[in-house]
Amino acid sequence: MQTVNIHEAKSQLSRLIEAAVGGEEVVIAKAGTPVVRLVAVERSPKLRLGLMKGKIKIASDFNAPLPEDILATFEGR
Repeated sequence: MQTVNIHEAKSQLSRLIEAAVGGEEVVIAKAGTPVVRLVAVERSPKLRLGLMKGKIKIASDFNAPLPEDILATFEGR
């Protein structure tokens, strides 16, 4: 963990960002008192469309009304 004062952080921001992206935690202090932490943002994995293509089948009667006995279960009858 690296601690720098605000003045140094302003003049070395690019270097501090690179350190944070590299996994280092950077603490920015005001008059020697820590006030903020600079850390990299966690990136979510890219969404890949079509991975399950051909592996999932939807029944032809998917939108058909439910049978009365099953419908009654959902409605609490």
